[in-house]
Amino acid sequence: PGPWPGSVSATRWWGGRFEMNTRPLPRQQLRGWLQAGFFVLFVVAPPLDIFRFDLTLGHFIVLGMPWTLGLDAFINGEIGAVTATLNIIVRGFLPLLLVGGTLIWVAWKYGRLYCGWLCPHFSVVEKVNALLQRASGKPSIWESTPLPERQPDGRLIKPDSRYWIVTILAAAGFAFLWALSLLTYLLPPFEIYHNLLTASLTSNQLRFLGIGGGLLFIDFMFARHLFCRFGCAVGLFQSLAWMANPRALVVGFDGKRAQACKACNSACDNVCPMRLKPRSIKRRMFTCTECAQCISACEQVQAGNPDGGLLHWVAGDGALPVVAGNRQALAACLKPETSAE
Repeated sequence: PGPWPGSVSATRWWGGRFEMNTRPLPRQQLRGWLQAGFFVLFVVAPPLDIFRFDLTLGHFIVLGMPWTLGLDAFINGEIGAVTATLNIIVRGFLPLLLVGGTLIWVAWKYGRLYCGWLCPHFSVVEKVNALLQRASGKPSIWESTPLPERQPDGRLIKPDSRYWIVTILAAAGFAFLWALSLLTYLLPPFEIYHNLLTASLTSNQLRFLGIGGGLLFIDFMFARHLFCRFGCAVGLFQSLAWMANPRALVVGFDGKRAQACKACNSACDNVCPMRLKPRSIKRRMFTCTECAQCISACEQVQAGNPDGGLLHWVAGDGALPVVAGNRQALAACLKPETSAE
């Protein structure tokens, strides 16, 4: 027989023994591919002239074409004031309004989807979290106690101090790649890559890579969650827009079946990359990135439960109890044992 109904991490009978199917849920597979694709786009956009601002030219380059406000033509007397004003509106304000308005509208309706499903910084946050948990048993050095070794999908991961080297090297590598990519958004990419490969970077380029890479390394190793919560303007405005809509998409908890939480050992709390408690009310989930890892973990833990997981996305009127705070449902949630296996 195949996997049990509704199970992605369920056991199956194979060769006279039960084996655990630890493949990620389709939702998380899709999210992983989107994150990887957007990270690649973030790195290759400047070399391919998809989008960058060239300081040497003094204007943006979009899809291989120069994107200017046309002010030089106005200064040179080639166009009039009306045409210059229209250029500023069409080439300046409208693109900003379109991009910013779309981002805020999506956040107002669905929360920080960009952060959880696309953001190249958040994808690094998750990777470093996973490596740090392999090294120390904790996804953050600020965590007070190690997380349970038994994962929601059934795997047993024991801390291994050798992963500290891998974690540090990964954080340093991502920091350097980020700093290098940011530099190519400002200066001609092929010049930067040529200078890097021939060890002929200018002093300013070296200074940018050194200081920028160092700050990013500190961020990735020590302050990545704090940056996502309080330091990222894009994330902050998304959270504010999301909180302004009481009917926006949010993680809901089925408090009527809270008894099923007794043996899960807070799997949903443990997997949250932002270190939040998903069974809480909305205002305590201000920085939720809608990554749905808590939902996936609950589905994996409750794989044998015919009613499925207790966490799920809700919107519209279904989101109102999460906003108002259904105290009875939250109080009914039994506090799981916190001892690690």
